[in-house]
Amino acid sequence: MLILLTIFNSILMVTGQTLWKLGASGKDVHSLGQLLRLFLSPYIIGGLTVYAFASVLWIYVLNKGELSYVYPIQSTAFIFAMIIGTTIFKEELTLTKIVGVLVICLGVIIITRR
Repeated sequence: MLILLTIFNSILMVTGQTLWKLGASGKDVHSLGQLLRLFLSPYIIGGLTVYAFASVLWIYVLNKGELSYVYPIQSTAFIFAMIIGTTIFKEELTLTKIVGVLVICLGVIIITRR
């Protein structure tokens, strides 16, 4: 159960960061007023809300598990970020990225075996 909660937390973190990117993309920020308007964007506020929930969940996970066990599982965020990057933001999917994510997956599998 702790593994699933940690992976869910990773998904929430990537979701929050995705919302931040959507809110910040294409925006020029050259003044304090523009920065404040950026922070009032629904995407940015949504991302902050999701991130706040992820933080509460993360504190719960840390309370229940060992940091050296659950923290490496957070690296699954790289997997979700790559999927979002290639699907939503049309970023290039390279062999290097794929191999890197596979290495991360292998590491998570090794860490979670007891």
